[in-house]
Amino acid sequence: MAYMDFIAVPCNLLPTFATNIQTYFRTHTMRLRHSLFLLPLLLSLAFCQKEKFTTDPADRLEFSTDTLRFDTTFTELGSATRILKIYNRHRESIRISRIYLEKGTSSRFRLNVDGLPGNLHTDIEIAPRDSLYVFAEVTINPDEPPSASPFVLAENLFFETNGNLQAVVLEAWGQNAVYLPSRFGASGIVSYSCNGSEWVWDDPRPYVIYGVLGIDDCTVRIPAGTRVYVHGGLARQVTDTAIYRYNDGFLAFFGTGRLIVEGTLENPVIFEGDRLEPEFREEAGQWTGIWLQAGTKGHRIEHCIVRNSIIGIRADSAVDLTLRNTQIYNTASSALIGVHAKIDAENCLFYRNTGFSIQLEYGGEYNFTYCTAANYGVRGEALRMGNALCLDDFCFDFVSNPLKARFKNCIFMGSRPDQITLFDRLDDPTQFDFRFDHCIVRVRDLTKATAYPDFFDHCQPCINATTLDTIFIDPNKSLFRLDTMRSIANGYAMPIPGIDKDLDGKSRDAATPDAGCYEIEF
Repeated sequence: MAYMDFIAVPCNLLPTFATNIQTYFRTHTMRLRHSLFLLPLLLSLAFCQKEKFTTDPADRLEFSTDTLRFDTTFTELGSATRILKIYNRHRESIRISRIYLEKGTSSRFRLNVDGLPGNLHTDIEIAPRDSLYVFAEVTINPDEPPSASPFVLAENLFFETNGNLQAVVLEAWGQNAVYLPSRFGASGIVSYSCNGSEWVWDDPRPYVIYGVLGIDDCTVRIPAGTRVYVHGGLARQVTDTAIYRYNDGFLAFFGTGRLIVEGTLENPVIFEGDRLEPEFREEAGQWTGIWLQAGTKGHRIEHCIVRNSIIGIRADSAVDLTLRNTQIYNTASSALIGVHAKIDAENCLFYRNTGFSIQLEYGGEYNFTYCTAANYGVRGEALRMGNALCLDDFCFDFVSNPLKARFKNCIFMGSRPDQITLFDRLDDPTQFDFRFDHCIVRVRDLTKATAYPDFFDHCQPCINATTLDTIFIDPNKSLFRLDTMRSIANGYAMPIPGIDKDLDGKSRDAATPDAGCYEIEF
């Protein structure tokens, strides 16, 4: 009575099982005609085995990759499909509550989960020690503008299981560009050397920094009109309940690496994030910034715009940097950071910086001429200077370097009543040597007896402006050209030989020029 054995059948498969048994017996009637009477008995003995699903949060899904990359091309409209495999490594079945794309219906990706199309799937089951396939597709049109099709298309594909949130990143490239260090450089650091020679970024396509690009023993020369887009935000940490992103896109120079930016008034060089949709136009912190590491020399940046980063430019110890006609704005931290560096800046504009517009730490040698630092609408201040680095929370333990800073014909304004912070840990004038000459500042508590009551001994002649003074056309709209005639900066500066044009290329008055980076045009 071999046919009398009990057979365990999952509940949802019982109808199919019965049909298959009947078909089997009908096709073997000659050999089994005397056994047909056993079929009802056999089916009555078959019992429904209920499928068990794990609910343990520790039972997580596994994936064939954590990043699904689409090696899309850029010469014609086309689609690409990639396959993701999802594994259940556990002894019980697992039910995925939801599979969905981060951007929902606006996503440029399309999904097919185990044969079912759609970008949202619920209650997907995987048997023990089994797997299923997810097919992801993207269509790229390289003729679309970057505002419609970004350089890097990146999106999370989410999986919710037993209270866990897991994700796989989908990556595709939407535009024809020069990707550095490569199109697979996210979260990685790649060092580039050219044995002391030059690397000229003169490709007509835009450049996209994807990951961290380190320059050593090489001069990077960037001609006028070059656009450099930096992609950040793909580096991530996934926990049981959330996904945290941090920004890894930046350009670093070390060793004998050197940056030369040769923008012009008509064709400036622009560094910015790679998201050019309207909603990202003024979003700070999209990429990390430009980092000139300790000991690098001869950096020169002219007619350049750096925007929407975390920091703008950081110059470390002994770095030699020259800035001309450069704008750094809309940063999530400080625009320009000097740490025991040597910086010479002329006709530069810094604004809407959440940290400081200009931050000078651990001493150094600095000269700022015809510069405007304006921090309206943010908590940051226009200028901070210090000669020490604290090694503990209360700065009982610190290291110091002498500070020498000169500011001529500059403007330091903003929303807060104090736009200048001074940090002198040594109380030695030779170690904290600063002077403002024909500058407009805004300070209040800084001059109190407990702070720096002698500040204006180092700031003369200077105007201590208030919100009642007219300076700019409209600082709340980031219009920092001078208000004609009414601006207190009009005619306040002193002539400086060799600097006869402003940031806009207008000629400065030979006898009574205006303070700040702009000259009034009548």
